[in-house]
Amino acid sequence: MRTAEHYFTVPLDHFASTEDAGAAPETITVFAREYVSTAHTAAEAAKLPWLLFLQGGPGGRGNRLASLNGWSKAAARDFRILMLDQRGTGLSSPVDRNTLPLRGTVEAQAAYLEHFRADSIVADAELIRTALGSGPWSIYGQSYGGFCALSYLSFAPQGLREALITGGLAPLSGPADDVYRATFRRVAARNAEYFSWYPEDRRTVERIAAHLRQTEEFLPDGGRLTVERFQMVGSFLGGNTRVDGLHYLLEDAFIETARGARLSDGFLEQVQGIVSRLANPLYALMHESIYGQGQASGWAAWRVLQEYPEFQPDAEPLLLTGEMVYPWYFEQDAALRPLQQVAELVARKDDWKPLYDKPRLAVNRVPVAAAVYRDDIYVERTLALETAAAVRGLQVWETGEFHHDGISDDGEAIFGRLLGMARSARD
Repeated sequence: MRTAEHYFTVPLDHFASTEDAGAAPETITVFAREYVSTAHTAAEAAKLPWLLFLQGGPGGRGNRLASLNGWSKAAARDFRILMLDQRGTGLSSPVDRNTLPLRGTVEAQAAYLEHFRADSIVADAELIRTALGSGPWSIYGQSYGGFCALSYLSFAPQGLREALITGGLAPLSGPADDVYRATFRRVAARNAEYFSWYPEDRRTVERIAAHLRQTEEFLPDGGRLTVERFQMVGSFLGGNTRVDGLHYLLEDAFIETARGARLSDGFLEQVQGIVSRLANPLYALMHESIYGQGQASGWAAWRVLQEYPEFQPDAEPLLLTGEMVYPWYFEQDAALRPLQQVAELVARKDDWKPLYDKPRLAVNRVPVAAAVYRDDIYVERTLALETAAAVRGLQVWETGEFHHDGISDDGEAIFGRLLGMARSARD
């Protein structure tokens, strides 16, 4: 493959009125990397249409591809791939514990974060498309990237040739509570399925929980591993083959020492990579805001958790959790502790702008194809299908063959199928 790096200067606030602007509007930098297959000459590649990839998150930088494989291999046959670092991530004016406090007061920091949602990401994409001299382009949204794709269809459909979505049909309305009630049930079922495959891991999980209640164990960054942080390893449950990684993590959890049984350094190092938000603090800060439209999230997952006592850290048997974000993250994770006050303000914000235009989606003319994973523990099937029905012409491929990260297992086939569906709709 060949790559090229692109840097764009974009307004921090795409939606500021001329009266609000006053002096020159503030700008930020947005980075994207272009990937082209060497099967195409430079001259041929320059004529290829663009495919914008919108990754999951929120708060994750664009994938750094070492080679074209899976979905990118399939896409590179017909497209120039543009991998976007969504604003605030990677090389796009990053937001973290070091940069955000530079905005000033906690209130100023929270106001800054208002500009890091899907509507602004879409506005960035349209500015970038124009800067690249592209006509309407194709987009591919995975997980949260699919949420962004729905915003794109709502606010700038004229910029789209077609949209592909995997595991990312967001609910168009309703409180975040509805999402978490559905996903808690899915995660509980996935726990049961996992422990039916690996019954010995049920004993290991209980042993780890009992050990952590009685013995202080610390991660390599110095933070304490609590039972509730350990439950976060349930993020493995959202994958197909990745789920087996949970078993490999647990199988060498303990070692015998002069002080008795302790958690191994290898186990603790791996767990830190799962529970720390050092590399992507926007995920914790903005996660529930992706559902916010005219109402506060109010730590929705934490409130709904109280309805599911089986997920409490003192429950027996202990259940592992999914991708939910709780207020104690900002107490127990050193990378998030400096952002605790701003996180509270974001959680209480009740005047979020709409992320979707339902009347426009109802008359959509852009070909859209979406994969809905029947047992997805992050994007609930029933809510996804409700959204699909609300978008004119959206074609659904519902399957129980894959979980949320299906494109990691057979991305080439999934991409090809969705592209074929979208193209058939246009033809």
